[in-house]
Amino acid sequence: MDIATFVQIFESTLRLATPLLFACLAGLFSERAGIFDIGLEGKLLVAAFFSASIAYVTGSAWLGLAAGIGASVVFSLIHGVASITFRGNQLISGVAINFLAAGMTVVVAQSWFQQGGRTPPLVGDARFDRLSLPFANALHDVPVVGQIYGQILNQHSILVYFGLLCVPLTWWVLYRTRFGLRLRAVGENPAAVDTAGISVVRLRYAAIVIAGVLCGIGGAYLSTALAAGFVKDMSAGRGYIALAALIFAKWRPWHALGAVLLFGMLEAIANRWPNLDLGIITLPNQFMTALPYILTVVILAGFVGKAIPPRAGGEPYVKER
Repeated sequence: MDIATFVQIFESTLRLATPLLFACLAGLFSERAGIFDIGLEGKLLVAAFFSASIAYVTGSAWLGLAAGIGASVVFSLIHGVASITFRGNQLISGVAINFLAAGMTVVVAQSWFQQGGRTPPLVGDARFDRLSLPFANALHDVPVVGQIYGQILNQHSILVYFGLLCVPLTWWVLYRTRFGLRLRAVGENPAAVDTAGISVVRLRYAAIVIAGVLCGIGGAYLSTALAAGFVKDMSAGRGYIALAALIFAKWRPWHALGAVLLFGMLEAIANRWPNLDLGIITLPNQFMTALPYILTVVILAGFVGKAIPPRAGGEPYVKER
């Protein structure tokens, strides 16, 4: 395998890992505040649909992005009302959101566009263009630096770079701000936070709104940057994979980046070699396609007992009187 092949795989890894990264960071904020969010899949899906739809109608990818964020935040608030205000089961609420998104996007897409549950292809300004980094061409042939900066990191959508920026930003918010300290405290001991005169409900709603924004960006990236429109179930289990990556990363932002890059690399390898010949045996296309999902099962089976979630996660808070 030559250097060019490695570069292509890593470049593809970065593109494919971006929606996973947004969803994983969304789950990180939500679960650090004590709200389990199985509905990441549904929010990615509904954001992808509304982003593609509005981008097609208006011809603007940025308006599509705003629509995707808005739709995802609405679904987050539904989850918040069910699990925070009415203290419902968070897992059931998340699964319901996934079902609602899967059915609603197809029905509305068929009603609006009559194309079998998909949107028309996006062209021109309705998609996010790839950006050229400064001095990328000049450094293209420089060993190592040229491959990393000039080829792997170059020519991506602005949302890819924003996703990478969100990792240190998330770390700073969670571990270097008063808001982050309170958010983590709510996920560990909400009664102590309430005793200090801080609203547990307000903090948890803030967390799920942030999660909604991040999922909205991830969904918009799927349909307006990675692809050129919406198709049925285009999230393809990425929300569940993001949850597995979050567990694998033990709810830490930098580890989350590594986890989603691992999943993205598996998908990139499957796309590069549909039938991987190992000499002794040839792995069929079906196995290569299933690699990210197989890793999801392995991680959940092998790490769920070792990764300790926030202690108050999944439990509705009832204020003592």
